[in-house]
Amino acid sequence: MLVLTRRANESIVIGDDITVTILAVTPSGVRVGIDAPRDKRIHRAEIVLAVTDANQEAVQTSSDESAEALLLSALGRTTPTN
Repeated sequence: MLVLTRRANESIVIGDDITVTILAVTPSGVRVGIDAPRDKRIHRAEIVLAVTDANQEAVQTSSDESAEALLLSALGRTTPTN
């Protein structure tokens, strides 16, 4: 891991097309601005972890229950209707 020290209004350039700028430093946190092409995905790590965990849980649940039961549950039903 590369560790750099930056102050407010200082930037880091990644590759040819991504710039990370420190916008503000406060006692409660650091405000960061990221300038990148629209085709680059930028996500907060805790969101990626939460989605990954939810997906893992869904896979586990689906292996424990039948697809029909899951569909009925999602539709708010307990028995199939014809």
